[in-house]
Amino acid sequence: MPNIKPVSDLRNYNDVLKSCQVGEPVFLTKNGRGRYVLLDIQEYEKQQAVIKLLAKLSEAEDAVKTGEEWKTLDDLKRELDV
Repeated sequence: MPNIKPVSDLRNYNDVLKSCQVGEPVFLTKNGRGRYVLLDIQEYEKQQAVIKLLAKLSEAEDAVKTGEEWKTLDDLKRELDV
């Protein structure tokens, strides 16, 4: 179940931060509507790594579809000086 608190609870920010665990963000509302999300730094870094990985996978998928950036074995050997 999501941990939802009004942004006014930040007056007692220590209590709000205690609620923010790895994998369990705290959703803050303003005027009854979702406005902010607090994440543990480890969870944030994990999400950023996943985003970067997905971006790289998307680039690779596009390269496969278009046939760009493919190299012959000879070209690869030349680049690696093998």
